[in-house]
Amino acid sequence: MTDTHLDLFISELGFALDEFQIKGCEAVERGHGVLVCAPTGAGKTIVGEFAVSLALSRGTKCFYTTPIKALSNQKYHDLVKQHGEDAVGLLTGDVSINHDAEIVVMTTEVLRNMIYAQSGTLDRLSHVVMDEIHFLADKSRGAVWEEAILGLDDSVSVIGLSATVSNSEEFGAWLKSVRGDTEVIVSDLRPVPLDQWMLVGKTIHPLFEPGDITVNSHLESHIERLESGRSHAESEWDVSKARPFKRGGPRGNGRSGHPRPDKFRPLGRPEVISLLKAHDMLPAITFIFSRAGCDGALYQCMRSRLVLTNQQEAEEIGRIVDAGVEGIPEEDLKVLDFGRWRAALQRGFAAHHAGMLPAFRHIVEELFTKGLVRAVFATETLALGINMPARTVVLEKLVKYNGEAHVDLTPGQYTQLTGRAGRRGIDTMGNAVVLWQPAMDPRAVAGLASTRTYPLISTFAPGYNMAVNMVRTIGFEPAHRLLEKSFAQYQADGSIVEEVRAIEKAEKDAAAIRAQLHTLLEASNPPSEDPLNDIEGYARLRRELTEEERRSKRHSIEQREKEVVSVLARLRLGDVVALPGKKHPILAVVIQQAGNNHDPRPWFTFESGWSGRLGADKLGLAPQTVGTMRIPRAAIAHPRKHAGLVVEQFDRLHFPRPKRMKSHPRHRVSPKVHDLREAIRSHPTHYWADREDLVRVGEKLLKAERKVAYLQETISAATDTLGKTFDRILQLLGEYDYVEYVDGTPTVTDEGERLARVHSECDLLVAQCLKRGIWDGLDPAELAGVASMCTFENRRETKGSPEGATDPMVDAMNDTVRIWEELSYDERRYRLPVTKYPEAGFALAIHQWAAGAPLGYCLAAAAESGAEVTPGDFVRQARQVIDLLEQIRQTAYVDETRDNARQAIDAIRRGVVAIGA
Repeated sequence: MTDTHLDLFISELGFALDEFQIKGCEAVERGHGVLVCAPTGAGKTIVGEFAVSLALSRGTKCFYTTPIKALSNQKYHDLVKQHGEDAVGLLTGDVSINHDAEIVVMTTEVLRNMIYAQSGTLDRLSHVVMDEIHFLADKSRGAVWEEAILGLDDSVSVIGLSATVSNSEEFGAWLKSVRGDTEVIVSDLRPVPLDQWMLVGKTIHPLFEPGDITVNSHLESHIERLESGRSHAESEWDVSKARPFKRGGPRGNGRSGHPRPDKFRPLGRPEVISLLKAHDMLPAITFIFSRAGCDGALYQCMRSRLVLTNQQEAEEIGRIVDAGVEGIPEEDLKVLDFGRWRAALQRGFAAHHAGMLPAFRHIVEELFTKGLVRAVFATETLALGINMPARTVVLEKLVKYNGEAHVDLTPGQYTQLTGRAGRRGIDTMGNAVVLWQPAMDPRAVAGLASTRTYPLISTFAPGYNMAVNMVRTIGFEPAHRLLEKSFAQYQADGSIVEEVRAIEKAEKDAAAIRAQLHTLLEASNPPSEDPLNDIEGYARLRRELTEEERRSKRHSIEQREKEVVSVLARLRLGDVVALPGKKHPILAVVIQQAGNNHDPRPWFTFESGWSGRLGADKLGLAPQTVGTMRIPRAAIAHPRKHAGLVVEQFDRLHFPRPKRMKSHPRHRVSPKVHDLREAIRSHPTHYWADREDLVRVGEKLLKAERKVAYLQETISAATDTLGKTFDRILQLLGEYDYVEYVDGTPTVTDEGERLARVHSECDLLVAQCLKRGIWDGLDPAELAGVASMCTFENRRETKGSPEGATDPMVDAMNDTVRIWEELSYDERRYRLPVTKYPEAGFALAIHQWAAGAPLGYCLAAAAESGAEVTPGDFVRQARQVIDLLEQIRQTAYVDETRDNARQAIDAIRRGVVAIGA
């Protein structure tokens, strides 16, 4: 019997495969798609590596996708060791190595972009491995996985590698419906068994009774005594009585001592690490759910006498650290407190979180993997993907902040975190240690530890970039059908319990505010038979007035822009015009006519010598023609180079200037605004003594009631298909000229082709800014600063306020916000999610960095702008700006803007931003 490729693959491994690994590989060899769900460290990547080997043996291509660049880099180096540099490539957006190789490792976004671009690199592609496919549930990026799965050719086998999820059969059934024959292989078996412990003071207890999932009775008794203030009668395992134990974890000795007063005092971090060290439970990862907490733990250890390394190890750590930071300027290292950080590493402990410099994080990962660093204090981001297993995982708390409130860890999160415990081939047992705190119920902890639920919930929803790409690549009707096949639509008929609960909470909140308002009204005793109704009506009028004033202002701006567009389109070569200035009108002459009646942008040369194009978006009022001028041919051919010839003409000729020309035109107020203002003045509530205090609560009530109505609409929309959302997106894009309807069917315009290349959370906002030219004319640093508004999200605001470095940058920032306001209004009109607000907190910092300033100066600039930015945040945000600038370089309408985007990329990619990518 002929050996299969799997036989050859196993023989070269040098170790036996588990049953689930063999099943997965066999399915791949039979040409099936596979979904492999197994715990962290179980070895599911073997199935993906077999797909790589199989494709190479058959002369076809295999792509290996990962959710994050760090994982892609790691997997690239692994595959290079197995197959050689010539066979393997890497694509992560900012790194491109051997992109035409038979095996290419990439982030999932790169694959999605390839599919939309119909790249030739997809030719001969037979297999796509999607590592960490459960990222499909990620709120911000999960849609990318579904886009790729739905967009790949039917001939491609998809191998999905996932953490253990509770609805694996549902997900597998969906994969089968959209990809054809797909086998679901689930394994709950951890390669290294996990012992669960609870540390109470200096005493560590098994969480469960031996051989059972019942909570340890000795643990419960100990906690009961602590909480009741009774004496400490016995110790399950005390550091003072430490003795060797088996299976990688401690066992109780049953000793009891004399009764004594017992006051609970939590151990400090150095004491916990020393306790683990005394019982051979290192290396350990302690999860702390805040960056500041991780840094604080590190400094606690530094202030202690804790040392986890010997002299030889410390010297080796020093060499690795120094090599890892080579290329970072000395002044930047001082800002990063490099000396103290290096000293902590040499003593064997470190922090690991997203606020750190990527180069620093990579060094910590390397040292921990080599066994030189033995205690790491990390946020939960470490639990996602990076191969950094430990003997022990410590959880200080079972509550984390989710961005809105402090919430309990879910069983899935607990499993993900503790999955790091136990190193395959090194440890016979892994340890999960929870630090007990007053009011922590061991039964609740036991429930977390014994539950294996991690539901995979789709976050897929069509967006602007997705919409134009689908229409341009496969057409409108097929795109509709594809959306209806998404996992999100597959799950849409499921339970709406969460939405119902949200409505109940919102109704409860509204009722509480109504009761508060009623109490205030009783105390105020206003002259009204129905004061509650009166105050609600008055608050509603004020809200309507605010909204109508905004609409009126917007309408006034639109009318004035139409007038400006009309005048600019009529201007001819040599027309001399007066434009509003700060103190008096300024003169300019038309050097080149507009040539585009839709968005006319004549080329002007000003009497001051400035020369360039101006459109309606730059002019508050229409220019006034005051005469004509004969333009020299040289000035027409090269306006900027020969602007001096035109200035001489202005000096020689004397053109009349308008006596008055407002630089800031007043907005015309609509009749409805006048009516609402009159209605407010005539409303009886307007004259109540405590009006403002009551109205504030009344407005809160209106807001709460609007939230209830919104949630009710959300439930109604549960029956709304993704296809209908897709239709509304295309209707808005039709208004903006990114698609046009031919016989009722949308087709992508030239502007839409540009939007198809903008892969950003603010894709349509970016496209609008480029289309309307508000980013044209900025120098590279200014362009970087303004572009950052579309990528930056402030973690926490500080006391500073955003500002621009130059007047052109400030104008462009203000115009960006103005375009967002128009876009968000239209999005609400079409019942679409509102695009992220363009935040300016990082603009000054990235401008200064692109202009060559050192890191410390740029971090200070961010703080002055009201942004909390750590060195790691700075690098991550800078790289996001680079990604967007690369898209601007490909899509801008003006050559100068494209060149400036390229120059900005080169200027940003230096020092800490370039190292450790």
